[in-house]
Amino acid sequence: MDRTVIPFVSDIAEASRQAWLDHLQTALPEFQIEAFDRSADYVDADVAIVANPDPQQLAQLPELKWVQSLWAGVEKLVHSLPSDIAIVRMVDPQLARTMAEAVLTMTLSLHRDLPLYAAQQAAGIWEQHTVTRAKDRKVGVLGLGALGRAACEALSRNGFDVLGWSRSPKSLPDVQCFSGDEGLTDFLRLADIVVILLPLTDETRGLLDHTRLSQMKPAASLINFARASIIDHAALVGLLENGHVRHAVLDVFEVEPLTQHDPLWNTKGVTILPHVSAPTNMTTASQIAANNIRAFFETGQVPQAVDRARGY
Repeated sequence: MDRTVIPFVSDIAEASRQAWLDHLQTALPEFQIEAFDRSADYVDADVAIVANPDPQQLAQLPELKWVQSLWAGVEKLVHSLPSDIAIVRMVDPQLARTMAEAVLTMTLSLHRDLPLYAAQQAAGIWEQHTVTRAKDRKVGVLGLGALGRAACEALSRNGFDVLGWSRSPKSLPDVQCFSGDEGLTDFLRLADIVVILLPLTDETRGLLDHTRLSQMKPAASLINFARASIIDHAALVGLLENGHVRHAVLDVFEVEPLTQHDPLWNTKGVTILPHVSAPTNMTTASQIAANNIRAFFETGQVPQAVDRARGY
């Protein structure tokens, strides 16, 4: 008996595509997982697995009901797919743990002045600086979804004074929570380190413009593990240069890889990471995708999908 074919539609490096195919096929042995082929006939495909897909390729699947994204961020899909195709984003507890680890790592780096000591080493300077207690350092997390909650828990467990902001009111253990526009102003004025974990939506695009960045506590630092478009980078560079923002850790950019001539490479007070804060774990994500797809074929019910109005 022929196995049902599920197309994997992606625009990623060939090595990564093949690795994903191997993991997905292992997780779904009763199905045939195959890389999208323009010459193939996918007239019966109800579902596709996607990773940064080309919308024109998805348009060649006439019976498509939903897509299973392998990424947590789905803003490109929200704006490119017809509204009658459901988008299921990757919600993986391992992704949250990996992100929390990255947030804690870079928060501790800023907290213990590692960028400053690296600059001193480059200049041959031996100088000690006062160590601030974790409980005296306010770390604010923008975005209190699954990733934000995991980050708050990790920060709190390590003794930091944790703040959180979300669009609507939320309550988390050991976190001082803020919400709405007024709450964002108060949040930014208090936080010593701001961590961005927001989804990119119409409401969050450009959220941290010059006005909002200027509201940050003087000499506060910033970590962006979300999406580049949430920040006005020209405004950020100006505030780094005048010292209002002490340091920025940037892991996401409008164009990736970051071009060699981009001024951010040589901006004082910037740490650049090549989008490595929370890569999707192929093993755990493939199993989650498999569970969703298997349940769909058993029940006919599409898994919980993205709310198009909210964007996540």
